[in-house]
Amino acid sequence: MTSVATLGFLLLCCMAFAIHASDPGYMKFRDPQQPLSKRTRDLMNRMTLEEKIGQMVQLDRAAATAEIMRDYSIGSLLSGGGSVPRLQATPQEWIDMVNDFQKGSLSSRLGIPMIYGIDAVHGHNNVYKATIFPHNVGLGATRDPDLVRRIGAATALEVRATGINYAFAPCIAVCRDPRWGRCFESYSEDPKIVKLMTEIIPGLQGDIPSDLPKGIPYVAGRDKVAACAKHYVGDGGTTRGINENNTVIDRHGLMSIHMPAYNDAIIKGVSTVMVSYSSWNGLKMHANRDLVTNFLKGTLKFRGFVISDWQGIDRITTPEHANYSYSVLAGVNAGIDMFMLPFNHTDFIDILTDFVERKIVPMSRIDDAVRRILRVKFTMGLFEKPMADQTFIDQLGSQAHRDLAREAVRKSLVLLKNGENADGAALPLPKNAARILVAGTHANNLGYQCGGWTIAWQGLSGNNNTVGTTILNGISATVDSDTEIIFSENPSMDYVKASNVSYAIVVVGEQPYAETQGDSLNLTISEPGPSTITNVCAAVKCVVVLVSGRPVTVGPYLPQVDALVAAWLPGTEGQGVADVLFGDYGFTGRLPRTWFKTVDQLPMNFGDEQYDPLFPLGFGLTTEPVGSS
Repeated sequence: MTSVATLGFLLLCCMAFAIHASDPGYMKFRDPQQPLSKRTRDLMNRMTLEEKIGQMVQLDRAAATAEIMRDYSIGSLLSGGGSVPRLQATPQEWIDMVNDFQKGSLSSRLGIPMIYGIDAVHGHNNVYKATIFPHNVGLGATRDPDLVRRIGAATALEVRATGINYAFAPCIAVCRDPRWGRCFESYSEDPKIVKLMTEIIPGLQGDIPSDLPKGIPYVAGRDKVAACAKHYVGDGGTTRGINENNTVIDRHGLMSIHMPAYNDAIIKGVSTVMVSYSSWNGLKMHANRDLVTNFLKGTLKFRGFVISDWQGIDRITTPEHANYSYSVLAGVNAGIDMFMLPFNHTDFIDILTDFVERKIVPMSRIDDAVRRILRVKFTMGLFEKPMADQTFIDQLGSQAHRDLAREAVRKSLVLLKNGENADGAALPLPKNAARILVAGTHANNLGYQCGGWTIAWQGLSGNNNTVGTTILNGISATVDSDTEIIFSENPSMDYVKASNVSYAIVVVGEQPYAETQGDSLNLTISEPGPSTITNVCAAVKCVVVLVSGRPVTVGPYLPQVDALVAAWLPGTEGQGVADVLFGDYGFTGRLPRTWFKTVDQLPMNFGDEQYDPLFPLGFGLTTEPVGSS
């Protein structure tokens, strides 16, 4: 009986094959019943050189049309920081835009769907009304990988709510110098903490099957997105923290400090890896074949695709774009698979086509790139369901996600000072004071508390750019209804003395920035923050809340303040700050990075021979919730 059943099964398979083979419209790559490897091989066998190189191109939406997608078989689009359909666009408008581009891709000769990427680095941060989570430095303070995983899952849903399926996150840089303008994008100076936080990847992409070999990219379904580990490698180790500069370190140091999180990301099935603008010992990472091809693809067995950063190959030369043909050749031969050009596709396509036709770039290198790109697209199910799923629209800025962000804010706060001793603790604050003062530039400014990479690339000031709760709003909602709140951004000392308040909360910090614009050699609190601290804290009991992407100079003010809280860049849910200030929850956060005494000490990291910080890595005072035993 068994042999008869087997024979019957084989006959059915042969019949199915015969039917497919006789169907002139049958294409194996379109058959979801076929193994991924066979689908990929079949599609690649049908592709022309022009179509293959088109798949290696990523354009910004502003430089694309449906016709360009169709005619050049463009592999991917992105929204750079602030690149939106219109200001305050709705999820439906995002979906309509993405679908229109996708229709262009599907109308090409082979109908290969495009993948759409966006910098969703602390929530879906380009999009109006999205939930903005604390930046990575704050999440590092939580030491909570489960929390980060849940944030990844929530971010994936909000990204999908706009029809987008690819997030340029997480940044797994190990920031070794807070003078770097991207330090807030790093979870910690400690590679062990950064490794812990790669748990955001299964949040974004889903849990990989247990039998999946190491290095294979994985995206679990339409409620998940492709993730991107960045910026490979050593971006957080540049000299004096200068963005895109040179990381001077031996191979052992690179492997032990900057590389470990990439191995974890690959084990967790990360779909893509973005190359860093920076150099390692003088060699641009975008031209580093040893680390991209030999180590990442070879030793670490990464099977997803490697993507450049924005105009990354242009910056191989100084000045940038000085010898674009050389840059294309260097980037392709290094092992980069997809190129975030992001504007001029024809130059890139023409140059690379010429290199291949003249056998300067081997066809095997093009096939490696395209195979990896298609592997991710097939894994995501794009060939079966290329269009946006409208059912996720209500996930954008949902209450559940805002509650999660509020939890993250609470857990990220680090208490640096709380009175002179335990008996004189200033926190938690009483809710029933007759009158309190709230001061500082950052107390009632949603843009400031979100920081860079929020709505616009460099961030914005004010409360009208997106939706959320300022720290002042949170305080107002927490204190007793009969407590009078006086708000003054920068009061004089005489004003404070005459105001007759029980205590003051001063919220100051850094103004928003991103990337090179954030590089700083002095790391000071933005004006008029220092004078606000002096005027208020000299006159009344005060709690200072610092809103910043990194440690800043606070030593001169410490004797004046009764309590000091590092709130990092908390995002849209400022209520989380008030939750802890007033004792509904206790302080539990611990410093994700060393807090220096003076900038002259930098760089200074835990484990250094000369280690004399104001507050060490891992420092954080704790409090109990009011009413707990």
